[in-house]
Amino acid sequence: MGGGGRETVGIILAGGRGERAKPITLESADYIRSKALIPFAGRRLIEWVIDACQEQGIRRFYVVAQGLENRNQIKLLLGHGERYGVDIQYSRARFDRYNVGSGAGTLHNLEQWDLREQALVLPVDSIFEFSLAEMEATHRSNGALVTVAAVPRTAEEVAGKYGVMQTDRSGLVSGFVEKPSLTRIHDLFPETAAAGSGVQLPTNAGMYLIDSRRLRRVARDPELMRMAQQRLDWGADLLPWQVDHGLPVAVHPIARLGDLGNVEDYLYTLKDVLGGGYPQMDRLMTVPQSRDPRYWIDETSLRTRDELAGTTLAEKIESGSVVIGPGVRIGRHVEIGPGVCLEYADIGDGVEVREGACVRRTACGDSSVIGAYADISDSYVGPMVQVQSERRRPVRLESFTALGDGVHLWPGTELSRISVYPRLDLPMVTNLPPGTSITSNEDLVPWV
Repeated sequence: MGGGGRETVGIILAGGRGERAKPITLESADYIRSKALIPFAGRRLIEWVIDACQEQGIRRFYVVAQGLENRNQIKLLLGHGERYGVDIQYSRARFDRYNVGSGAGTLHNLEQWDLREQALVLPVDSIFEFSLAEMEATHRSNGALVTVAAVPRTAEEVAGKYGVMQTDRSGLVSGFVEKPSLTRIHDLFPETAAAGSGVQLPTNAGMYLIDSRRLRRVARDPELMRMAQQRLDWGADLLPWQVDHGLPVAVHPIARLGDLGNVEDYLYTLKDVLGGGYPQMDRLMTVPQSRDPRYWIDETSLRTRDELAGTTLAEKIESGSVVIGPGVRIGRHVEIGPGVCLEYADIGDGVEVREGACVRRTACGDSSVIGAYADISDSYVGPMVQVQSERRRPVRLESFTALGDGVHLWPGTELSRISVYPRLDLPMVTNLPPGTSITSNEDLVPWV
């Protein structure tokens, strides 16, 4: 139940194709993994969303999916919510053609499900630190049709990157400014111009508390109906239309937003979560074995002996032959060799990290192998990746490099800000230009 005694249901927007997050969202070059199923800190993203909402009292969920693969992947994981103690329904496949944008998908499915309750609409590729009860209080006090969750940011953070919401004296949204320059911000918000002012501006977090009954009535406006048949996104179209037509749109500040829609943001958010920046996720995770330094290690991994030294991870930690820095999560049956150092690292089930390897600010997917003396930082290593590394020819990955499922790297490879699509077997390469995406071995011809 919501903080005011009314039931709040959850509407999860999970129909996107995850283009920005490739190769994380690829199981193979031609098979897309739903964004909802991206692995993150030991679970799938949509599981974190369900649990975080459930903790705040939401028990009924409606998933807006899109297409056969997307819908079936999510349903195979969640079912109808039985394992999670909630009820989950899915948008019908025959209505996929109406899901032309996040706003259109929401409006069409409000009718499909005949929803009249208060609803929290949220994306599946972000995590939030917020209080639903406080957001509901803002919603009620403003008599809002929609209340927008907002992340406060400084003018310098906003400039050229985020859209800003303008508010009137009552706190309702009066206008939107799309990615303004710093000069434009200072013109519109003079209070930000003073050096060291610290003034923060509200930016859209992509989460909305809505009055379903009233929004359904608004959606019958002929102009809005035409827009919803073409392209209607929440931030770019639906919210500005509502404000332009004098409808009450409120703003509620939340503590934090973690975007997981691309590799760089995924890794930044992972580091923040492992470092304790999201108290709600902290509560949902198991209690760490150590708080200084802070880490989680599954008991099966503490007991696992490595092939080289024959000692358990627990013994290596005690002797100091393995250094576990802050912000480390190690899953089940992980084998860690001597001389390994880990810091802000998410290590999946069945991973092998061999002697002398150093892994920092990195996610390693299930059953991946990190070879001896590999030096990996700020990177995503997908499930079943083989990083063959040797002391004399170590592999080096850095600067938001991402390796898709089952990639095979040979000793001596050095990659910086490179994306490698799944299942590729790369020869030893060291001179790829940063920003290159390797979708097939033919892409390597100019450099090998």
